[in-house]
Amino acid sequence: MSSPDVPEWIDDDLREIRAAGLFRSRRTFHPLTEGRCLLEGHELINLSSNDYLNLSHDERVIAAATAVLPKMGVGSRASALVSGRTEWHAQLEEQLAQFEGTEEAILFPSGYAANLGVIAAFANQEDTIFCDRLNHASLIDGCRLSGAKLRVYRHDQLEKLKRELEKASGDGKKIIVTDSVFSMDGSLAPLVSLCDLADEFNASLMVDEAHATGVWGVSGRGLAEELGVEARVTIRIGTLSKAIGTMGGFVAGSCALIDWLWNRVRTQIYSTALPPAICAAACKALEVIQAEPDRRRLLHEQSTFLRTELQERPTVSVPPSSGPIIPIILKDPDLTMNVAADLEGAGFLVGAIRPPTVPKGTSRLRVSITCAHQRDDLKRFLKALDRSLAKNVESR
Repeated sequence: MSSPDVPEWIDDDLREIRAAGLFRSRRTFHPLTEGRCLLEGHELINLSSNDYLNLSHDERVIAAATAVLPKMGVGSRASALVSGRTEWHAQLEEQLAQFEGTEEAILFPSGYAANLGVIAAFANQEDTIFCDRLNHASLIDGCRLSGAKLRVYRHDQLEKLKRELEKASGDGKKIIVTDSVFSMDGSLAPLVSLCDLADEFNASLMVDEAHATGVWGVSGRGLAEELGVEARVTIRIGTLSKAIGTMGGFVAGSCALIDWLWNRVRTQIYSTALPPAICAAACKALEVIQAEPDRRRLLHEQSTFLRTELQERPTVSVPPSSGPIIPIILKDPDLTMNVAADLEGAGFLVGAIRPPTVPKGTSRLRVSITCAHQRDDLKRFLKALDRSLAKNVESR
């Protein structure tokens, strides 16, 4: 089978990617229960998953999807505004609104689509967006797509954000955009201070709770609930693909906001709706999250244990963070890949994160805990990490 010749610049770029130690290859994984997976026939403890509450393999969630498949088929066949919104989409939106304590909710095919579309619809060239430097790519891309003036700040240096808010002039909107939990660092956004600044400068605050939904808050609604600022956040965006264990994105809010999003957000209007079976699965997952808060408690217990153990080791750098995302900063991309390979050989799959996903000089292992992980497995991981670091650091 022949393929068209690619432009020469593509080959040149690939050579540069490989020379920098940043080439990414494709591998096929088979997920298993209890925080494990198969990779090329080898069973590994999966420390790279965002399935924080272990719901993607929950028998009740699977049964909910299975029951809907024969009736509704595999796909939704059209966009939600044409004919793709079934009773299962409507039920999920209703359950999400109840879960989030809002009047209504709207579904998106992915969290990426939600962030990209909502920001691009909400802002225009007359506006100014203030974007945290650690925000997810989907938030950054939405900011760029909007055409608004873009100002970047650091959530640990809010004095710069305040100065930028003071300098913003004109009749355009001021919009602060942030993750609540930063996906590569695990650090938490200072939502109370951001709400105070938004109030002081008449700005809107847009928060993506992707890594906080199901993980933070008394009810599991996210960090805004945990910190008591839900009513002060203009737009709350969430995802179904992490703690909820399925796929898709959503926005929860007032009737007026949701009606406006239905009519203005292109990534929702022009995307095929989520499969109905996925909606049924997400409905059941929301029920489990509300009925079984011990999943969150166990998740935080295991996360605290591993983070504390890592921070006591002089050989690794673990920034301050909370929750199930634990970054181990190794700086060098080759070292990061070597340690990840050693851990894989010892039975552990860990995310090896390099630029451009993270800034240059901050390559890291991104350890992600779920409530399915056992304490003994985490202790074995620590021993394997110690062995690998001793070998790789000594040889450099």
